Amino acid sequence: MLLRMSHLLLRTLREDPADAEVPSHRLLLRAGYLRRAAPGGYSWLPLGKLVLDRVTEVVRAEMNAIGDQEVQFPALLPRGPYETSGRWTEYGDEIFTLADRRGAEHLLAPTHEELATLLVRDLFTSYRDFPVVLYQVQTKFRDEARPRAGLLRGREFLMKDAYSFDLDEAGLRAAYDRHRDAYRRILDRLGLDYTIVSATSGSMGGSASEEFLAAAPVGEDTYVGCTECGYAANTEAVTTPAPAAGDPLAHPPAEVFASPGTTSVAELVEFANARRVGGRDDWSASGVLKNVVLDLHRPGATAPETIVIGLPGDREVDLRRVEAALHPATVTVFEDFAAHPELVRGYIGPQVLAKLGIRYLVDPRVAPGTAWLTGANEPDRHAVDVVCGRDFAPDGTIEAAEVRAGDPCPACPTGRLVIRRGIEVGHIFQLGRRFTDAFEVDVSGPDGRPVRPTMGCYGIGVSRLVAAIAEQHHDDRGLSWPAAVAPGDVHLIAVGRSTADPDGRPSPQVEAALRVGEELAARGLRVLVDDRAQVSAGVRFTDAELIGVPRAVIFGRRLPEGYVELRHRATGERSELPLDALVERLLAG
Repeated sequence: MLLRMSHLLLRTLREDPADAEVPSHRLLLRAGYLRRAAPGGYSWLPLGKLVLDRVTEVVRAEMNAIGDQEVQFPALLPRGPYETSGRWTEYGDEIFTLADRRGAEHLLAPTHEELATLLVRDLFTSYRDFPVVLYQVQTKFRDEARPRAGLLRGREFLMKDAYSFDLDEAGLRAAYDRHRDAYRRILDRLGLDYTIVSATSGSMGGSASEEFLAAAPVGEDTYVGCTECGYAANTEAVTTPAPAAGDPLAHPPAEVFASPGTTSVAELVEFANARRVGGRDDWSASGVLKNVVLDLHRPGATAPETIVIGLPGDREVDLRRVEAALHPATVTVFEDFAAHPELVRGYIGPQVLAKLGIRYLVDPRVAPGTAWLTGANEPDRHAVDVVCGRDFAPDGTIEAAEVRAGDPCPACPTGRLVIRRGIEVGHIFQLGRRFTDAFEVDVSGPDGRPVRPTMGCYGIGVSRLVAAIAEQHHDDRGLSWPAAVAPGDVHLIAVGRSTADPDGRPSPQVEAALRVGEELAARGLRVLVDDRAQVSAGVRFTDAELIGVPRAVIFGRRLPEGYVELRHRATGERSELPLDALVERLLAG
């Protein structure tokens, strides 16, 4: 393949676009790979499409290598299957919906579990047809409220999604492991630094899931790793080691005391120590039971449910962790205290919540037998020695507290957690039978009895991979693509005028660059030749660094002597070599 920049649809930008927030967004726009078409939607220009296609080729090759079969589902889907699975309501405002001229409702698909399940139900009837894995590379849609960061959070994106169907759990685990290994090979081939972390399953459901997170300071996913063992998890999936249950009767009776003007944890701790509440002057925020009121919004519900989260006072509620635990519901902070005088702001305790019919969920550290300093449900009054299991009984535990660096590792006795950021580029799930149950998929087993298949789902964001690679492979001058995905293997730069005389004859530099480019292209390399007219040498060099092809060859001042300059984009290494040795050198890598 030979691309002449004089003919290429390419416009580079000298300045960062005003709305570009992260390096990948800025550089993909500046280098002429993308153009913004709408909020959350981008047109892929020729260089960008080449990179996208090369990433897709790597993904497709690894899926084919493990025996997955490629299909193509429609992007426009009827409402019916999503009603059957329950996800029409679960997705809520996150999906694009529309009605056709007859009033029938449809959606633009965010994922295709329903269609894959229906296809298998329609075509397969016997255990002999299994196992089977179907995959596609398909444009997906999500109605992002605030599209941002270019390809990292858009409304339209390219995704590879695969669906496995097996007759038993052993088959599902084997399919899951094959895809996990295939994803590792994909990301290794693409030159990404990544971590595999435990994750929540969200709208997919199922028994297990893992995310593949590409390390990036701008990543929207926060995850933890252990300093001592291999534990890694998305912060939404981190579990809290709970203290051993104690004897609820081992504590003194709860005692209510006046505490005027102590609506915050810090004020309460200062007051309790000054007054030696409970005979102590060593109170800290961790000994306070903080109670946070939230509104829980269930899909399709007309009114929210008010719930209370109890957690140690030195922790804040992480709403993303709450939503992960209570999916598909969403939560907002409760504000209408004026209409609910029974909830005394700043003085809420768990003692009366059951009588009020309010669901009370607690952090795992609020274990049976633990005693707390907490609200007394009256203005300016708190209570001490309020014991879990004696004075109140939670309705359940919930992972709702923020995760902090230095927290104990839930997987080993000595490790501490460190917090990192990453870009989710892949997510794999052991779905189980959620969808085959919903669509009543049964096949005849070896003994003639019906068997219900179990499913796995394996997604990887193809267009997001482009952005993740750009985030990890750039510097202050521009992009620096790994060879596996670069739009070209070599960038030939002719320095000097592209035409030397009025009859339009190319300059010696351009003639040499085109001649070498044609030979390299004929021998299988992807070649970009800068043969543009009326473009200075400085602009050519700047554009080459911005575009980021791994190797550049300068046809410049020493060409009459038979020498060219070879530059390596990633390392900055430069060397001169004879023109007659150039082709073999480039072919050798």
